[in-house]
Amino acid sequence: MRARLALLASRQQVELREVVLRDKPDEFLAVSPSGTVPCLMAGDTVLDESLDIMIWALSQNDPQGWLDMSKAGHALIARADGPFKHALDRTKYAARYPEEDAAEHRAYASAFLADLDAQLGDWLYERPTLADYAILPFVRQFAFIDKTWFDAQPWPSLQRWLETFLASPEFNAIMDKYPQWRAGDPAIRFPTGSRATVRRPTWLRCAV
Repeated sequence: MRARLALLASRQQVELREVVLRDKPDEFLAVSPSGTVPCLMAGDTVLDESLDIMIWALSQNDPQGWLDMSKAGHALIARADGPFKHALDRTKYAARYPEEDAAEHRAYASAFLADLDAQLGDWLYERPTLADYAILPFVRQFAFIDKTWFDAQPWPSLQRWLETFLASPEFNAIMDKYPQWRAGDPAIRFPTGSRATVRRPTWLRCAV
């Protein structure tokens, strides 16, 4: 989701090859150093972290100025990608971590979300930046672990921020489902539209 958001914003069109994680094609494993998704290949450059793909795409073209933010924005992303994501995974996939306390991890994640709520206006800063679009997909994951519980928390600014994102054209544009890619399939371009800059060969592989 994060990679698609940045590709859409930067108008960098890629060939999208949808990967089913239980059936990874050999062509994907030959390219991805980690065997994880997303993975983007642009010429000799291979990126297999979604944040790295976001920064790469926006470095090519950043018409909305997402990269124009303070060091505080980068620090907030680091908290989201590090401790918050760690706690999110152990809350959402508690059965995978039976030796850990899911309630403790949810409390840790909730403390981070409370910090975001205290900081938020319409956006984390004066206008939308990379920080918003790098963190919102993780907030969405956390919210839908138990949406009723999430909506009952005293986080009005955070909840409004998430709902604005879920109703946005950007969110709707990245949520199309694609068939599993197999060798020889016709190319699928993402994002679609004549305003996108086609970059060949550039592949993006995302999980179903």
